[in-house]
Amino acid sequence: MKNIAIILILFSFVLNAQDSTEPKFEKQGELTKAVFYHDNGAIAQTGFFKDNKRHGNWISYQPSGKKTAMGTYQSGLKTGQWFFWNQDDLIEVIYENNKIVNVLEWNNSERKMIAKNN
Repeated sequence: MKNIAIILILFSFVLNAQDSTEPKFEKQGELTKAVFYHDNGAIAQTGFFKDNKRHGNWISYQPSGKKTAMGTYQSGLKTGQWFFWNQDDLIEVIYENNKIVNVLEWNNSERKMIAKNN
């Protein structure tokens, strides 16, 4: 009987470990909040869906928990100001209807224009 109890406890831990990397979805009014996970259980992305398209603020993270990207979707299209972190650099990208308008790179409080589309 004791062995059965131990097996059941171990089985429940295995099930919980498997669930920790499955995406989670929660309805919030007309939006659905989504949380995606890395294999190590850390959050990979958080954001919202509306009509099965990404909508609103989205944030991406490395497996270590460090933020890698942050921006806004409008009906599945990137829009407005997005930020991408890459080691010591911060890259700011401005989108209009999923197209890049401006790219700025920030490093050590220095700002330089990488690209500008007109």
